[in-house]
Amino acid sequence: MSILELDVDGQPVTREALVQGLQEDLAREYQAIIQYVIFSQKLDGARYQEIAQILEGHAHEELDHAIAVARQLDYFGAYPVHQPAAVTVSEDNDLMLWADLDAEDVTIVEYRKRIRQAQALGEYALAETLQEIIKQEQDHQIELATALGIVPDPRGRKEKSPLKK
Repeated sequence: MSILELDVDGQPVTREALVQGLQEDLAREYQAIIQYVIFSQKLDGARYQEIAQILEGHAHEELDHAIAVARQLDYFGAYPVHQPAAVTVSEDNDLMLWADLDAEDVTIVEYRKRIRQAQALGEYALAETLQEIIKQEQDHQIELATALGIVPDPRGRKEKSPLKK
């Protein structure tokens, strides 16, 4: 195990930690696909028609992200995880959007960590791939927050997720 530095959580930056993080990222991509597919079809009412169509597009983009992350895992000799992170479901339109926004918030934080890990290990192609993914994730975050009428960046957001205790 070669340690180049510590990550933001004080953990050693290793190839093994990077692969484990990518596995968790992939599980979150699966979660996003499932939630976006369900919510894009379940959102109802005139106010939600535009965002429902947008979420359908997000599902396709998340699949592309999952494939890209799985490709990187294969590159590192790891078998991609097959279980999604915990999926949140709701019948309430706003709670559906909050569930997706909460997931995007976590995903963005985790991809920022993964980019730093990749750079520390000299895996610049991976860092670049993840930077492209994070651009789309932030677009998703902006669209969801806009639909909810709140600030996209959680660091400046006054509203707290009703799904978080």
